[in-house]
Amino acid sequence: PKSGMNGNGPSKLVDPLEDPLPGVGTYEDFNTIDWVREKSKDRDRHREITNKSRQSTVALLHSVSDAFSGWLLMLLVGLMSGALAGGIDIAAHWLTDMKGGVCLIGFWFNHEHCCWKSNEATFQDRDRCPQWQSWAELITGTSEGAFAYIVNYLMYIFWALLFSFLAVTLVRAFAPYACGSGIPEIKTILSGFIIRGYLGKWTLIIKTITLVLAVSSGLSLGKEGPLVHVACCCANILCHLFTKYRKNEAKRREVLSAAAAVGVSVAFGAPIGGVLFSLEEVSYYFPLKTLWRSFFAALVAAFTLRSINPFGNSRLVLFYVEFHAPWHLVELAPFVLLGIFGGLWGALFIRANIAWCRRRKTTRLGHYPVIEVLVVAALTALLAYPNSYTRMSGAELISELFNDCSLLDSSQLCGYKQVSVGNSLADRPAGAGLYTALWQLALALVFKMMITVITFGMKVPSGLFIPSMAVGAIAGRLLGVGMEQLAYYNHDSFIFKGWCSPGADCITPGLYAMVGAAACLGGVTRMTVSLVVIMFELTGGLEYIVPLMAATMTSKWVADAFGREGIYEAHIRLNGYPFLEPKEEFEHSSLTVDVMRPKRSDPALAVLTQEGMTVGQVEALVESTHYSGFPVVVSQESQRLVGFVLRRDLLISIDNARKRQEGVVSASQVVFTEHAPSVAADAPPPLRLRGIMDLSPFTVTDHTPMDITVDIFRKLGLRQCLVTHNGLKQNTVKPLNYIHQNFPLPLCLKSAPSTKPPPAPPRPTSHTRSSRLSGCYMCVCDEKRTTLVC
Repeated sequence: PKSGMNGNGPSKLVDPLEDPLPGVGTYEDFNTIDWVREKSKDRDRHREITNKSRQSTVALLHSVSDAFSGWLLMLLVGLMSGALAGGIDIAAHWLTDMKGGVCLIGFWFNHEHCCWKSNEATFQDRDRCPQWQSWAELITGTSEGAFAYIVNYLMYIFWALLFSFLAVTLVRAFAPYACGSGIPEIKTILSGFIIRGYLGKWTLIIKTITLVLAVSSGLSLGKEGPLVHVACCCANILCHLFTKYRKNEAKRREVLSAAAAVGVSVAFGAPIGGVLFSLEEVSYYFPLKTLWRSFFAALVAAFTLRSINPFGNSRLVLFYVEFHAPWHLVELAPFVLLGIFGGLWGALFIRANIAWCRRRKTTRLGHYPVIEVLVVAALTALLAYPNSYTRMSGAELISELFNDCSLLDSSQLCGYKQVSVGNSLADRPAGAGLYTALWQLALALVFKMMITVITFGMKVPSGLFIPSMAVGAIAGRLLGVGMEQLAYYNHDSFIFKGWCSPGADCITPGLYAMVGAAACLGGVTRMTVSLVVIMFELTGGLEYIVPLMAATMTSKWVADAFGREGIYEAHIRLNGYPFLEPKEEFEHSSLTVDVMRPKRSDPALAVLTQEGMTVGQVEALVESTHYSGFPVVVSQESQRLVGFVLRRDLLISIDNARKRQEGVVSASQVVFTEHAPSVAADAPPPLRLRGIMDLSPFTVTDHTPMDITVDIFRKLGLRQCLVTHNGLKQNTVKPLNYIHQNFPLPLCLKSAPSTKPPPAPPRPTSHTRSSRLSGCYMCVCDEKRTTLVC
């Protein structure tokens, strides 16, 4: 550092380049990170570690540990997320069963585990055992009769209200960010936006607890989407253990992308589908290195969940299916029909839910989140209890609908007339029990479609995967049973002749439920590849990929006809988050000159000069504007761009200089040059801030099409892009006076249409090396081309 003179003698100049300041290079809340700068910082850090590793053994070990830290972090994220997901699954199952009764040998046992220990339970009545008693049996001593039914009904509503009240109260009091799905915000954060506290420890603790309570309350929501938020919270907290990720926002987002894959992996037991979900749906920047680490983390998380075995079935998949009949080519028509239904339902749901959420934000309804949750919970419990298919949890309902009826199956959906040949599972005519189940399913379908619209977006953790799959599974099961009965009574028709003979098992209704679930989830979220992989991992039905693909693609095409954005993109737009959707196409034919700021009628652009401005002038400029950064030019006369300085870095540097450098006052010069200028003996020392300046800001010409500019912002993750005119090259080695003489307005961004550009200058006769120069920043000419307005 150079020394300047003040009245008391020489003093050390503070140079951020040589003496980094705390806080410089960081970002404020609700700000966007600079991906280019963060990647450059990481490259410099890696290059420094690599160079030092050749000098000593300690430095070599540090280099190895730095390279291994990413894999260690992925291991920890997988272990922590898998353990939390297993605990959430077990607790949610226990509290859900508590609404119906309690286990006498241990209140901590859920219904299934309680009856596992019973010797009196039979295969037909495996849900009934003396050790498990309903609330009516505990209170009235009997489980039969109208009074017992009313007691169980009231206790069901009571527990539903209690769980939902605790959930919304905890969210409201301790972690407001714990509500909702979390995936829209995760997508926004991964695109570079900063929301402080959204992935913090309090959000993790409260979301974990309230997710269990919200699912157990019986509301039409799932825990699978919020598990992505939980996994990202784990990753963000663990990132603080490693300097490489703590100090670099771009590197941290690579970890969060892998954590999103972990969330889906533990939600569905689908590690490969989780990686594809992160790549297709939520990630903004997904390099190959992140793909490998996502795969590793999802594998660790799935193994951890399998070790905990929360489902008690010794399988990782949530809904294991074992269908006995293959599908036939003719069945592609009803599968496509399910895809059309899923697309229509997805488009309808998005519009209805966004309209309801907008009403919640703009009316007094949004001021009473606790009352809203309690009213919806009471309404859900009141209408859900009489119907056995709405009373059970979403995962239990889907498992029931995916089920393939065996000869000994006691489910109401298997209420066929027993016309079987030997032990084979032939198509059978529907019995009275099946007709009753179909009516209940039709009512459950209407109920689920309506109640999910108002539930998603409330101030409790709420996922959308399971409710959407439930709607599709109900519709698919209804269509599957209809096709089954059609085949049974019309074996000789041209549709079924040749592949569906009498006494054969031709149609599998459970397969239709599986395809319908994928179609509806695809219509709501617009997932394609990842959804198909998640579905076959979820069910183990590897041979049914083609029906799933047909339904999913049809669903996406139909839904896209009504609007290209999925539910998560719609909520991002509703909340006003700054997010450039990679799938969206820019349809306008404008140029950068048409959209740049400032325009001709706007106030002059605020700029800093590399020399000549005082600390007081810089502070006055910052206080009088609200811009997040300022271009640095050679001088007010020569509007040649030198670099770009962020507002936050500028304020922190000046504040630090006032504390650490003697003699810095409002009259001190602020310089952005490589060498400090000479000052008078009685003048205060200058303040060198070249270290905080970006010397290579990204620029485009004023005639660059906006679709290309938008792509540049998407691909590079830019915060700002500077606009040049006439394509002046950087690092021009020409005397400044020559440029002034021949180009009175060399950097005009927008020329007046009635005038011609200035003529090309003659070749200079002599050259003198000037300071480093580069392009220009947003400048506008007046009508007569006599004044440069910046």
